[in-house]
Amino acid sequence: MALPIVAVVGRPNVGKSTLFNKLIGQRLSIVEDTPGVTRDRIYSKCEWRGKEFMVVDTGGIEPESDDVILAQMRRQSQLAIDKADVIVFVTDIRCGVTADDYAVADMLMKSGKPVILAVNKVDKLGEPPMELYEFYNLGLGDPYPISSVHGHGTGDMLDAVYDLLPAASEPEYNDEYIKVAVIGKPNAGKSSLINKIAGEERVIVSDIAGTTRDSTDTVIENEYGKFVFIDTAGIRKKSRINEKIEHYSVLRAYMAVDRADVCVIMLDAAEGFTEQDSKVAGYAHEQGKASVVAVNKWDLIEKDDKTMQEFRTKLENDFSFMSYVPFVFISAKTGQRVNKLYELIKYVYEQNSMRISTGMLNDVLAYATTRVQPPSDKGRRLKIYYMTQPSTKPPTFVTFVNRADLFHFSYRRYIENQIRSTFGLEGTPVRFIVRERGGNDK
Repeated sequence: MALPIVAVVGRPNVGKSTLFNKLIGQRLSIVEDTPGVTRDRIYSKCEWRGKEFMVVDTGGIEPESDDVILAQMRRQSQLAIDKADVIVFVTDIRCGVTADDYAVADMLMKSGKPVILAVNKVDKLGEPPMELYEFYNLGLGDPYPISSVHGHGTGDMLDAVYDLLPAASEPEYNDEYIKVAVIGKPNAGKSSLINKIAGEERVIVSDIAGTTRDSTDTVIENEYGKFVFIDTAGIRKKSRINEKIEHYSVLRAYMAVDRADVCVIMLDAAEGFTEQDSKVAGYAHEQGKASVVAVNKWDLIEKDDKTMQEFRTKLENDFSFMSYVPFVFISAKTGQRVNKLYELIKYVYEQNSMRISTGMLNDVLAYATTRVQPPSDKGRRLKIYYMTQPSTKPPTFVTFVNRADLFHFSYRRYIENQIRSTFGLEGTPVRFIVRERGGNDK
């Protein structure tokens, strides 16, 4: 299901990035008291009153600037406005209403999009200052006094955003379909794979315009199951994103990952693993998605009987942060091992959806703690009372312990490895939630 988009816009240095970080609960945007620090749009999910949406942070808009960088930031902001469902226009009460604020307000009114006017840097609680009423002159309705630093007033602002968000769309496909996001750098062969699949299969149901706005879903039904392949634009390094449409394509790719059940991470066999590949894969891992690494253009590699194993060994080292992920060597051009890819997609989807009974989990836990004694500190030893699995996609395990601080990462990894060796869980990350006796999350 596609998430609505909320764009945070305004002229430079009014506190957009600080507000963005406050809304999402982490420091993703660089915050510096210098105009123009946020030059690229940044995206993250936010939740309010049970409804999720995507927040887009933008560079400041300076409508009359001839500066090359500021002009590019203005284009980026305009693109964010064009794609947004709701716009939060951030202004600064200390500066009052400026000529640039009027120009931005005019741009927003022409867009026809719903706009929430946020007046930032109202840091004192109590009655709003008289200066707030000046902002009615922008013609955008009631201004919402907020403090992006302290969070004051952001609840009322988010309530207003919530009321304007479009109703959640129904899921496009039922549970019989496995949604597959094909992600990776540009030119890795993602679209070639989609075209190969669509061209060879004779049981394509339809080509449906996806709710991720601009991507096309290829729906396929064959002997391996029912699949929805989501083609995405390549995720480039920010320093290499020059054309304005590519900025939005990055958002589109991330949203495709959010929407998918399985991610196929495509590598170019000629280039091998790169830092950017680790970021693409890392996002899928963070979102708890089942994943397969498809090494494309394998037909172009000169090889002997050791080449594949050597390449696989190197990839296992490169993907050490995703040690669970399987590899398949394919050629989107010739169709080599594409059928194997179908099998792996279905397999890792099932692993990502696996549910393990509490009894079986605790049998493994008892064996593991007997085999390797839990760690201790200053005479206090970790006790793991029991473990249970409350959810899937990804498999999530809650462990109840006497002291959460003693459940070190290394021992947690050991328990994870024991669970994986018993139940498989190949191709999927797992999550651990540690709770001390008494129910406090740690």
